[in-house]
Amino acid sequence: MKTITKKILIDRIAESTGMKRVAVKQVVQEFLDEVIVELGEGNRLEFRDFGVFEVKNRAPRIAQNPKTLERVPVPAKRTVKFKVGRRMREAMETTTNDTDLSTPSTDATSAQVATTAAQAERKIRVEMGSGIAGTIRSESTPSREHEPASAH
Repeated sequence: MKTITKKILIDRIAESTGMKRVAVKQVVQEFLDEVIVELGEGNRLEFRDFGVFEVKNRAPRIAQNPKTLERVPVPAKRTVKFKVGRRMREAMETTTNDTDLSTPSTDATSAQVATTAAQAERKIRVEMGSGIAGTIRSESTPSREHEPASAH
């Protein structure tokens, strides 16, 4: 799996549109800044066929440190949830089917999508304007709030 950075995307957009890289960078950064501002204000962002970003409040809870087994209070916080849109979901299904030549069962496909979503969740962080960091979470992945802490 390759990591694609904002710089790489800007270079691709500049090349495909014929725009100057500086102008594309400014537009992309302004777009991302506006997403952060709107999420920071608690607004829902909907991009047809791509997906929906929305702010969710997580309740305070008691967690457990896996090394010391000490109970630790986790304060309430706001997170960003991402629900995949139709085009992205279809692209993910096509990618999954292209990499596996056998016909996957529904359970196997669901497991692959859940694994991919969990990997994306760990890698993607959105910083909100008020300094609150939220995890982009697909609605297709189960919430980790209720999973027991593993002792690795």
